[in-house]
Amino acid sequence: MNFKKILTIGIDKSALDSAYWQRIEASAEKIINLAKNSSEIKDELADADCLLTGFGVIVDKEVIDSAPNLKYVGVLATAYGKVDIAYAKGKGISVCNIPGYATGAVAEFVFAVILDHIRDIERGRKQAKEGNYSEAGFSAIEIKNKVFGILGLGRIGSRVAEIALGFGADVCYWNIERIKEFEAKGVKYENADSLIPKCDFLSLHFAQVKDTENFLNEERIMKIKKGAIVINTAPMELVDIDALEKRLEKGDITFILDHSDEMSQEDIKKLSKFKNCIIYPPIAYVTREARIGKQEIFVGNIENFLKGSPTNQVN
Repeated sequence: MNFKKILTIGIDKSALDSAYWQRIEASAEKIINLAKNSSEIKDELADADCLLTGFGVIVDKEVIDSAPNLKYVGVLATAYGKVDIAYAKGKGISVCNIPGYATGAVAEFVFAVILDHIRDIERGRKQAKEGNYSEAGFSAIEIKNKVFGILGLGRIGSRVAEIALGFGADVCYWNIERIKEFEAKGVKYENADSLIPKCDFLSLHFAQVKDTENFLNEERIMKIKKGAIVINTAPMELVDIDALEKRLEKGDITFILDHSDEMSQEDIKKLSKFKNCIIYPPIAYVTREARIGKQEIFVGNIENFLKGSPTNQVN
């Protein structure tokens, strides 16, 4: 069985290698590629039975109702918060994402940005390049024996916990469900509201769904420990931006993020004026290994659905 028509929205040709595009094309009689803001989307949905979307593309009731033949939605991302999965399920539409492809990449990035910040690595590299090899003026802290809090102990959060344990940190977590396997390794469970105020490092790893949006609300942001470093490699919808702006104004915490491409220019402007807010492009997931894994899972999901054995279905 093949699809009659695949419509892709917001997936640039460069997002997949040619071999994977060939596998997708082999799965359908016809394939149409559109940009996220294309005026042709509604018309092309009318006879599409497969919809493939890039990160952040909205697939709400209106979109679903515009595609009466739709059977499958494939999201080229781990996050699927922009898809109304409950409504899709009611319509008999399978929604599949690509979990786990960048677990190692993102977890390692968390520690890369922490170490760059606490060891002043960028400054040292620049200074040495200019011919100044003095250590005068440098100071640093260690991760060892610090309280390292993790909000969300899924695939990435779990890997971050393992690495933090390797550094000798006092690792604590909050998750919707307790993970006894990691508690046996020495990762301590604690209620989020009691955990946040004691963390020297706090790393966010929730998927963006309705229940996690603004999880780091004003009350919690104001309770963050002075001197703490907060790292968010998840969507910024998890954070109350206005409250974060107020806290950054105090200059007593550091906030590091990499999902800048999804933020509005207004929110970027609010945060970028602070030296204690470090903003990266969305590069946490960018490794050669993750790119291969991402494509293999995405295309494999399509092929497995057509074989009658859906994989990574989220509804």
